[in-house]
Amino acid sequence: MPKVALYNTSGAQIGEVELSDAVFGIEPNAHVVHEAVVMQRASLRAGTHKTKGRSEVSGGGRKPWRQKGTGRARQGSIRAPQWKGGGTVFGPMPRSYAYKLPKKVRRLAIKSALSAKVAGNELIVLDQLTMDAPKTKQFVEVLKNLKVERKALVVAAEYDENVALSARNIPGITFISADGINVLDVVGHDKLIMTKDAVQKVEEVLAQ
Repeated sequence: MPKVALYNTSGAQIGEVELSDAVFGIEPNAHVVHEAVVMQRASLRAGTHKTKGRSEVSGGGRKPWRQKGTGRARQGSIRAPQWKGGGTVFGPMPRSYAYKLPKKVRRLAIKSALSAKVAGNELIVLDQLTMDAPKTKQFVEVLKNLKVERKALVVAAEYDENVALSARNIPGITFISADGINVLDVVGHDKLIMTKDAVQKVEEVLAQ
């Protein structure tokens, strides 16, 4: 089983934590991680693009000239697609880009992302992370104690509003609960900070 140091919010090492091989110690599958990231990014797309068809553009209620005898090509409307100001043929319409990967693939992807963090010494485990009130300055001090200077994903066992409010104004810092841990957030941050309880909760779900 891989072992990582256990820290307190002062940055002092107070012990070690054994991690599950089934979750934090597998051989990372880069292809599956890529597939999961693409899926999540596709699901985030708004899909609100829209063009107007010939029935939606203004004008064109009258036939521009008679059918025969003019020597010109027959036309039914000045808002047909070949006319300037006409409708668009097969243009983009509002749609959802969301799709799902199989459950086993998604589980392998998140375990691969977590294992890659452990292998790269980018996982920091805290004994606990609580705050009596929202204090951004206090949270910045915690990050400084842990020597975190770049983008970091902070994961707690349960959602803590005081911690969330303290972290949200710090550039590059994202706070989520263990229930919301996902591949895109894990690979999108340089450091992964998890509380000991969050590690246990993730292991309970993914080690099955």
